[in-house]
Amino acid sequence: MAFLRSISKPDTAPLILGDGVYLRTPQPGDYSAWAGLRESSRDFLTPWEPTWAQDDLTRTAYRRRLRRYVREIREDHAYPFFIFREQDDALVGGCTLSGVQRGVQQSCTLGYWAGEKYAGQGYVTAAVRALVPYVFEELKLHRLQAACLPENERSRAVLRKCGFAEEGHARGYLRINGMWRDHVVFAILRDDPRR
Repeated sequence: MAFLRSISKPDTAPLILGDGVYLRTPQPGDYSAWAGLRESSRDFLTPWEPTWAQDDLTRTAYRRRLRRYVREIREDHAYPFFIFREQDDALVGGCTLSGVQRGVQQSCTLGYWAGEKYAGQGYVTAAVRALVPYVFEELKLHRLQAACLPENERSRAVLRKCGFAEEGHARGYLRINGMWRDHVVFAILRDDPRR
C-alpha cells in the first residue's frame, strides 16, 4: 500500500507565486481567517455566488470542504487555492480550477472571489495571471474558461487584463443567489499570446 501511495497523485496543489500574492491549497489552520473574511464579505459576495448553505461557515462544513478538495485534487477534477497577500500573509480571496476535462478536451473552468476589503486592489488579477502558466505548463491543459455575470464589471476587467477573450453569452448558465443567470463566457488557450 505504501508503494501505491508513493506513486499516486498528491493531496495538495503546489505553491504558486504571483506579483505580490501567493496561492496554495486551503489548510485546516486557515479556517478562522477564511470564515472571518467570508462572513465580513457576505453582503458583498452574495449577488455573485451560488446560495450559501446554512452551515457554510461552520468548522464542520469547512472540514467537509477540505476533504472534498483533497479528493478532487487526487482525482484530477479540481484544484482549489486560497490567495494570500505576500507582504503580510493575509488571506484575500480564493481561486478554483474546476471541471478538469482530459482526453480530447483538455480544459477546465476558473472561478474566483475576493473579500470585500481586498476587492479592486489587483490581488485577484495577480492570482489569475499566476495560475495561467500553471494550467498550461503543469496541468498540460489546452483551454481555461471563466464566466461572469454581465453586470460584474470588476470580474470582466480581471479576465481581460489576464488575456482572456470574450467568447459569448451563455443563457441560464449558473444558479447564482438562487436564480438561473446568464453569463458572459471568456477563455484563454495555451497558444494565445501572453501579455
